Amino acid sequence: MLDTTPSEAAPPKDKPRGCLFALSQPPLMIFLAVIGSLLLMAALHDLLLL
Repeated sequence: MLDTTPSEAAPPKDKPRGCLFALSQPPLMIFLAVIGSLLLMAALHDLLLL
C-alpha cells in the first residue's frame, strides 16, 4: 500500500517570491547594470560634451 502521510523530507510548498528575490538573480543584475551604465554615459555625454 502507498504511504500517503506527509514525510519530513518533502519540500515545503512554494511561497510567492517578491521583488527582492528577483533582484538577487545575477543575470537580471548584470542586465540592469549594463542599462544603467549606458544611461549614465549618455547623461555624462550630454552634460559635459554638448
